[in-house]
Amino acid sequence: MQKYIIGIDTGGTYTDAALIDQTSGQVLATAKEPTTHHQLSLGTGNSLKKIIEDTGIKSKNIELIAVSSTLATNSIIENKGARVAVIVIGYVKHFKLPVKAVTYVKGGHNIQGKEEQPLDIEYLVTLIEKLKNEVDAYGVCSAMSIKNPAHELVTEKAIHLIDPKKPVFCSHRISQLTGMQERAATAGLHAKLMPIMQKFVDGVTEAMEDQSITCPMIIIGGNGKALAAEKVVEEAGLTVASGPACTAFFGATHTPADKNSLVIDVGGTTTDIAMIEQGHPLLAGEGCQIGQWKTHIEAVNMRTEGIGGDSHVYLDARGKLTIGPSRVTPLSMAENPGSPADWLGVENCSRLIILRPGTHENLPDNELCRLLQRTKYITPAAIRTETGLGDVALDVQLEHLTRNQHIFECGFTPTDALHSLGFITIGNTERATAGAEILGKTMGLTAVEFSQMVLNQTEERIENLIIDYVVQRYWQKSLTNFISTRKNHPVLGVEFSLKIPLVGLGAAARYFLPKVAQRLGTTVEFPPYCEVGNAIGAAIIGQSR
Repeated sequence: MQKYIIGIDTGGTYTDAALIDQTSGQVLATAKEPTTHHQLSLGTGNSLKKIIEDTGIKSKNIELIAVSSTLATNSIIENKGARVAVIVIGYVKHFKLPVKAVTYVKGGHNIQGKEEQPLDIEYLVTLIEKLKNEVDAYGVCSAMSIKNPAHELVTEKAIHLIDPKKPVFCSHRISQLTGMQERAATAGLHAKLMPIMQKFVDGVTEAMEDQSITCPMIIIGGNGKALAAEKVVEEAGLTVASGPACTAFFGATHTPADKNSLVIDVGGTTTDIAMIEQGHPLLAGEGCQIGQWKTHIEAVNMRTEGIGGDSHVYLDARGKLTIGPSRVTPLSMAENPGSPADWLGVENCSRLIILRPGTHENLPDNELCRLLQRTKYITPAAIRTETGLGDVALDVQLEHLTRNQHIFECGFTPTDALHSLGFITIGNTERATAGAEILGKTMGLTAVEFSQMVLNQTEERIENLIIDYVVQRYWQKSLTNFISTRKNHPVLGVEFSLKIPLVGLGAAARYFLPKVAQRLGTTVEFPPYCEVGNAIGAAIIGQSR
């Protein structure tokens, strides 16, 4: 009886699926459906349904579902997702992490595992009471917990008693690093991703049940190894480079065994880069850098940045253009965002806050939510006028609504620039062109000139990301600030070229990478099925597990 593996990749914009023959590895069918963030099972279910309908396969012949996701990576890049408090136990020099709060409690053990100071239970209880209404998850790191985790376990128990519905991650469960900051960062990262992965696994499970698929499911870890679905929430940090790992393995199948290449995945939210050397993906034992986070968890040697087809194009009052790192729904792809002429502009008029249908009954009872219920969609500028909320207070409330999938945001993006210039026509070209005309006018540009400027800057961002990745790979130095300004430097002029080819994948890759390759004096290949390369990469890893 013929057996199949289905690979699924859930990204910020699309959920892709690929069906491969388990024995031969031949790709038999693919699907690409919009990711439904408010209910992940819908997008996943639509992809699975399309695969099954197109091929007529029976669910009993599906041997494995192998899943990857960039949701964890995207949440870090966009600074969204769970609000985390990291509780650090023991005498230690204070440090900062990109979380809601880093707090310090007396306690900890010495290098022999003996208690150095008793855990301050009374202060710990007071601290948890203060934090429980401010955070969604907790990371716990105690001095020398790798020798004696007692204080981490007591703290975990205290959190479960006082704030029982929130996930907790203790550093001793995953990290053997001796450095407190490194272990605290690892614990914080796991805690931040636990709610995201719980929602993701539940969504895939529900989609499988709807299609009567009963085979095992695995999640691809950032190092390209399979993780059991039932354990992945407890080890959520291991998934942080899940999508890029599949990118690397897909790219490796299209790189000769004695050759090197750079695999570039240009998606809706991020661009991911991985190095292939001698036909194999490189691994980084010390972890990878994603946004502000150093993961300290083995992963493919990769780099990711918040630049993609759906990155938010923002103009300030002086006409300065920035793209990303946040993602918005493109004007051309949004449902009923109204006429851009009625709201689109610079600064706080550059995005539209849209109330997601069907969320009214679950909304908090406050002035902002009542305003959204009356208007259905509104800009941050109009919200400030109507409510008097300042930037900080408004951002906090909008972050809360976004995190709970009550709202989504719409604005001009590189995808809209592609529509405006006629490169793609899958969405509402008229609306995209109107947006380009409005924003271009503020800079004295036509719609065509403005759209071309957006594409040029997007390509330059990807080019700079590639250069900085290679510099870090071989010289362990980041030249981010210099590279991004080198073309405008008053004294020094520098050009870079690559001696290895690019392998492109992702929905937006064909539109950006040819000119990037040209700028770098190299070539780019787009293998068959590259638009769903991560889903195929997940299936390849599942096939070889």
